[in-house]
Amino acid sequence: MYSDSKKIQLIEEVLRLDNNSVLREVESILKRSRKSGLKTSGSAYDLLGLWSKKDSELIEKAIEEGCEKIYLDDWK
Repeated sequence: MYSDSKKIQLIEEVLRLDNNSVLREVESILKRSRKSGLKTSGSAYDLLGLWSKKDSELIEKAIEEGCEKIYLDDWK
């Protein structure tokens, strides 16, 4: 994976480009990568819709039963 510094170097190179055909090619590559489903980084939004309604209800129930209990004596 490219480091942030390498990405910045690539951006700087693109900014220096004066050749329209090269710029069009770079743009075409970026569009193809988005269309082909290549991911550049993970995001929580990538997980939207992965759980069925039934699964999400089971997970929510498990959280409510196991994680959302307050034991007042534990705070002493």
